[in-house]
Amino acid sequence: MPYSALLRDVFGFSTFRPGQEDIVQAVTEGKNVLAIMPTGGGKSLCFQLPALLREGVTVVISPLIALMRDQVRALQAVGVSAGALTSGNTPEETDAIWEALEHGQLKLLYIAPERLAAGSALGMLRRIGVSLIAVDEAHCVSQWGHDFRPDYLRIGELRQALDVPLAAFTATADEETQAEIIKKLFDGRAPASFLHGFDRPNIHLAFAAKDQPRKQILNFANARKGQSGIVYCGTRAKTETIARALQENGHSACHYHGGMEAEDRRLVESRFQREDGLIVVATVAFGMGVDKPDIRWVAHADLPKSIESYYQEIGRGGRDGAPAETLTLFGADDIRLRRSQIDEGLAPTDRKMADHARLNALLGLAEALSCRRENLLQYFGETDVTCKNCDLCDSPPEVFDGTQPVRMALSAILRTGEWFGAGHLIDILRGTATEKVRQRAHNEIPTFGVGKNMSKAQWQAIFRQMMGHDLIRPDPERHGGLRFTENARPLLKGEAQIQLRKDSITSANDSRPVVKLLVSDEDAPLLSALKANRRALAEQQKVPAYIIFNDKTLIEMAEKRPKNLDEMAAIGGVGAKKLESYGKGFLSVITGTDTIVHPTRRKLAGQPVANIFDQLLAAQVELERGELGTDKPLSCSTSVLRNIAEMQPKTIKKMSKIAGMNESRAERFGAAFLEILKSQ
Repeated sequence: MPYSALLRDVFGFSTFRPGQEDIVQAVTEGKNVLAIMPTGGGKSLCFQLPALLREGVTVVISPLIALMRDQVRALQAVGVSAGALTSGNTPEETDAIWEALEHGQLKLLYIAPERLAAGSALGMLRRIGVSLIAVDEAHCVSQWGHDFRPDYLRIGELRQALDVPLAAFTATADEETQAEIIKKLFDGRAPASFLHGFDRPNIHLAFAAKDQPRKQILNFANARKGQSGIVYCGTRAKTETIARALQENGHSACHYHGGMEAEDRRLVESRFQREDGLIVVATVAFGMGVDKPDIRWVAHADLPKSIESYYQEIGRGGRDGAPAETLTLFGADDIRLRRSQIDEGLAPTDRKMADHARLNALLGLAEALSCRRENLLQYFGETDVTCKNCDLCDSPPEVFDGTQPVRMALSAILRTGEWFGAGHLIDILRGTATEKVRQRAHNEIPTFGVGKNMSKAQWQAIFRQMMGHDLIRPDPERHGGLRFTENARPLLKGEAQIQLRKDSITSANDSRPVVKLLVSDEDAPLLSALKANRRALAEQQKVPAYIIFNDKTLIEMAEKRPKNLDEMAAIGGVGAKKLESYGKGFLSVITGTDTIVHPTRRKLAGQPVANIFDQLLAAQVELERGELGTDKPLSCSTSVLRNIAEMQPKTIKKMSKIAGMNESRAERFGAAFLEILKSQ
């Protein structure tokens, strides 16, 4: 049956969408394919239609149960034999799938990548006659992508083992991510590639600074009453409170998050597909791959974690090509949360730096000076953009020459060695002589007080816009210390100028209530690094994180920043056993150096005799070859020094009776050791 007949008779479309037909032909012919298409561009058809034309079973590897169930339902509704093997299946559903496979009736089998970890998976896939592998959301294979899934790394091995073609699809892949997809899924051999752009011109883009965010969401929903919408939230608790507020305002609304029972989640998914005008308030656990065509609006109550996540989430709207609207709220607390999530992760430093750069790109979109669509698509490498469908095209913001304050900020960063976060730098710029500023003599540098005419909140807005322009990035290895990017150097040298948004500066208000923080802005990156270290240890030992240290202990570490094990021992919650087990590791996170401490000395950490031990050790080193430095080398073991420090003998005769302290050692070191003991 030709493509057009299947397209019409099975899927109900009279024509292909732009770019689909070429991809369908390549996949049907058995070529390896990488297709990058905009969200809502019809990716699923590009492997579903070829599956009907090819012999055998097409295995579709997909990251979320909701996505798989949604596509299977849609296929079964048009008469295609498809099934998904997921943990959410009923026993009857699973039995029906196996029966269809045994009789050679199933054409598409959806599985999660985690299933590939089972030793039996390869044998099962060989037995059922797989002829094609389709990988949905292929960006999940990339450690540089925003949704990395380790089990996606097994797909390349599976393709080799089954020796069948592979078709990979994604809507969000910059050049770096595309290169890694080719490397991991296709052994670096270039597949047939199709790049059909990222533009969704029917979606109206809008951002707004948070100002009573629940009211902002309610107002946005009220203006679109009766239309299907999604509200994305950063926490599970917020999904429930906003859903309740929408219900109280007369909307049909429900919440969805990963902490719900599987049956409750399935009920929400089913209602969303079936009911017109339903609003789902959800975490990002909801919506990936949802094919509901008439979602008319998508709102973010909290800033997404990256520009790719933002693009993918707003892409749920307007899949039918009709107009759809978006609103994304953002505030300082969002940015702080997203930074800490990056820093608390277990990724290597270069990955964390890349994630901070992606968050900068999203801030750049939020604080854009002109057309948001241009900014968004330029990130994905598209420059030929026509918009007139975003809030900034509707009403361009007022801008001003921000070159002078930006140079002031860059100068403060430069003169303090790129080691400090925005809070400390703002204190310097405003001439606030805090204890930390005085300790480091930063009140004596030329930049001290040059920006005293601006409030703290206004400087925070400037630093936020500087990050949005990717002039500066937090360095995880320096606990959030801001470092230049190459973009900043022309400004610092006086070779370039910069425009900033005026509304962000004028609306900044020091008196606005903020969320109470566990630690100060300056200590937050270090707290994140300590939590990342705790998480790694907890996963290694298979124990809850609080078993290592509780949050209160880590907060005290971040605030007091102990410089050695003695100071670490004074932190609440750090007993002798935990100091022995974990002290050195957490100290290295704080100090940035791997301090070598003798085990005997480590056991004394925090005890009164520790200082005596250190002095005895120093005296011994000085007298190792006698007072003139010409005698035969002689020393005491660390256990002997510890016994002297603890027993504190009053005479050389008593000292010589300590095990390991013979007459020759007493003669060489006794007088010096007694002087130290007397001084205590």
